[in-house]
Amino acid sequence: MAGIRYSDDLYGVRATINVYEPKVKKDSKDISQSGVLIDNGPTGQEEGVGACYSVAPNSTGDSFARFHVIWRDGKLHKPCYDHVCPGFVQVSHRVGLGGRVLPVSVYNGPQYVIDIYIFKDPKIANWWVMYGEEKTPVGYWPSSLFSHFKDKGIYSFWGGFVQGPTASSDSPQIGSGHFASEGYGKAAFMRSIQIVDKNNKLVTPNSHKDLVGTTDITKYSIDGYKVDNHGMHMYYGGPGNMV
Repeated sequence: MAGIRYSDDLYGVRATINVYEPKVKKDSKDISQSGVLIDNGPTGQEEGVGACYSVAPNSTGDSFARFHVIWRDGKLHKPCYDHVCPGFVQVSHRVGLGGRVLPVSVYNGPQYVIDIYIFKDPKIANWWVMYGEEKTPVGYWPSSLFSHFKDKGIYSFWGGFVQGPTASSDSPQIGSGHFASEGYGKAAFMRSIQIVDKNNKLVTPNSHKDLVGTTDITKYSIDGYKVDNHGMHMYYGGPGNMV
């Protein structure tokens, strides 16, 4: 993992995410994902939602970056994504869950991004996900799915993470596969990092309430993290064990 973990009363999250296709061993069941998450609940009973692009060769049969929604509710007690589990209600015919994300950034070349925005409808209380600069509504998670997460989130995450049976030994790449210190055009970035506050306003997170870091500094890093006139942004990622 490499990114920003944040704690507060949260009613939504958003970010502009630099898209790459990190390397993942094709004969493994490992996954590399970059996106945003928001959750609530005690340890072992966490509930929450998220959206990301991921590379998962074992699941998709290719190494393309694909868009997914993910969540954990209080009934199934396991991570779910797209339509694999019942719960997410898709409303868009333009944004396909599991669809390929194009174009993809090139190391030391053209850079491309996607925008992801998740928020709680203050009237009906469903959790919505929007995609792209146009904020196209993709769909929503009904509030009835949740108990701890029904009213608000208390934790959020922006960044990249890996998972799978060999993710710790044969760790996939995150982002561009290069360390954050390489900077723009070479390391993956997130910018326009925001939360939705109790007044239903998009605001920049309070930098005193976040935890910035990585699970293994030999594999992944985060750098260039700051808040300025352009909002909150960072570089993140790394090669894992895929040298």
